[in-house]
Amino acid sequence: MSLFKSSEERRIERDIKIRQGIRRIEKAIAEQNKFTDEFVRNARRAKQIGDAAQYAFIRNSLKKTATIRKMLERQLLAVKNALLIKRQAEASSDFATAMSTMAREISRMFGETDLNRTQLEWEKAMAQSQSMEERMTMFLESVEDMAAADTAATPAEVVTDEEIDAMIEAEAEAEHVREKEKLEGLRAELDALKGTGQKEAK
Repeated sequence: MSLFKSSEERRIERDIKIRQGIRRIEKAIAEQNKFTDEFVRNARRAKQIGDAAQYAFIRNSLKKTATIRKMLERQLLAVKNALLIKRQAEASSDFATAMSTMAREISRMFGETDLNRTQLEWEKAMAQSQSMEERMTMFLESVEDMAAADTAATPAEVVTDEEIDAMIEAEAEAEHVREKEKLEGLRAELDALKGTGQKEAK
């Protein structure tokens, strides 16, 4: 392991950290979806047994879960957008580096005296492209700070009680349809077995 890393090695390390961060946020969103499904099932059960206190508690938990999921989705979108901007900046930096190299070659071939001003301009462009890396790091940190502030400032009433009740009712109706389809399938199997038995008896 070298003591001093090249700019390319540092760029690759930053990209790996960004991708790891994206995967962690996506995993957190998937977990919130699982929590939502479990809370909906528990709410249906509380309603079935007439436990109003537990139903109210679970409904509030569902609201909190939905709020967290929305904030995570917004953070994921912000990180992905920042990554796109970073890649655009890297493309611009690569272009500036290539043009700087060509300027030096032109200067070498035609003489520094004639192209001295051009050389200075390309060196200035090179310095700007090198500082772009630092500016992008500051930008990404700013995005993270804004995401954290956004999370803290998000109001609790992101999802209403009516929306939570509708979510629970929709799941109950879907479960009823699934049970009905299962019973119809069993009846069809029984009818088929009866028909087979009657044919064999004949």
